[in-house]
Amino acid sequence: MNRVVGLGYLIIEATDLEEWQTFACDLLGLQAVVRTPDRLSLRVDEKAYRIDVRQAESDAVAVIGWEVRGPRELGQLANLLQANGYDVKWAGAEVARERRVSGLAGFTDPDGQAVELFWGLQEHRDRFVSPTGARFVTGAAGLGHVFQAVDDADVYSELYQNLLGFKLSDIIDFGPGASATFLHTTERHHSYAFAALPGLPNGVGHVMLEVDDLDIVGRAWEKVRDGAAPMVLDFGKHTNDEMLSFYVKTPSGFELEYGYGGKTIDDATWTPSRYDAASYWGHRRTRPTDPDSAELSV
Repeated sequence: MNRVVGLGYLIIEATDLEEWQTFACDLLGLQAVVRTPDRLSLRVDEKAYRIDVRQAESDAVAVIGWEVRGPRELGQLANLLQANGYDVKWAGAEVARERRVSGLAGFTDPDGQAVELFWGLQEHRDRFVSPTGARFVTGAAGLGHVFQAVDDADVYSELYQNLLGFKLSDIIDFGPGASATFLHTTERHHSYAFAALPGLPNGVGHVMLEVDDLDIVGRAWEKVRDGAAPMVLDFGKHTNDEMLSFYVKTPSGFELEYGYGGKTIDDATWTPSRYDAASYWGHRRTRPTDPDSAELSV
């Protein structure tokens, strides 16, 4: 049994909440449920929220929240991480209420990224209503996926595969000694991917959200072409998960992939593969960048 159910939520720090609301709601179709001067909570499904944007002096993905099945599994995983050198801290009742979860423990990964493990994310009493008509692929597949640039790939393989229980989906090579590893814990092709490559700054490179209608992606793509958000990679199809998608720059600086049609995995029959390119076609980079990171939006 997988120790982690899937990607549950993201906590994002932002210097401009107004820009984030326009980006998330008008372009991507997320629903704003909390809007105060220092907070913007966003829904994509029946959960109370999935993305929580906080006013800050800098921009970043502050927390990656992974869901586990229940209190026993959370305790077992926290003990396993603690035994392997991670300083796991249990959240008090006030923090758990603020996160709207039933139980919560957190730790810092080897490169300083805050990670939380939780169970029992609150359901919202009202039906999710997207301002653009988007229906997001979540449920058993989790929120989406996260790609992280890391310092030491072996250390992250140990953390995510051997401790957190993620399974190998496949690998994409970018050149001699340079590759990205893709891991799943649900039917989604990958919930987490990482790569250690020279010249690529550590941190969350992009987040992916998937919808169930290609027309929704196409309409958002047209808005981006008209200037709704900075385009990063144009429309294309990935090799490993076969996602049809494009990439934009979020108001907090990291990238967001918006796509349709991602491949699903059945662990009973799945065999990991290896690819020599991230995309079959498209996904051309449309803004100046470090050439070392030119094909890492996967």
